[in-house]
Amino acid sequence: MGAEQVVERFGLTSGNLVLEVGLGDDCDQVLRETVQATIGTSFVEDEATDVVDAVLLWWREDDGDLVDELVDALTFLGENGPIWLLTPKAGRAGHVEPSDIQDAAPTAGLSQTISFAACADWTATKLVARKSSSKK
Repeated sequence: MGAEQVVERFGLTSGNLVLEVGLGDDCDQVLRETVQATIGTSFVEDEATDVVDAVLLWWREDDGDLVDELVDALTFLGENGPIWLLTPKAGRAGHVEPSDIQDAAPTAGLSQTISFAACADWTATKLVARKSSSKK
């Protein structure tokens, strides 16, 4: 799957505001550039106070507490926006076990929907805010 198809699966379009967190030398530059070309602007900096349409979170096993990072990312996210958690594939340095994501997501108030190979070294997992079920 090419970077254009990945960005299409991300649901990103021109004019979207996207926060990028966890950028490192190991991140996939082609995917990053394709996202920016699609949205037509640079990524929002994590020091900004903008509400964003999506968050790209590059995460490695040794990056700290995933729950804390997901909760922090939620503070910037619009009501229906996803967090795209990008983790190194199995066998790559910094690989995150899927069970770690499955444990962290609900603790942070998120539901995991899909995962797929985003590029050569990274897997993308879509996390969305859980809907509160209030019955009257």
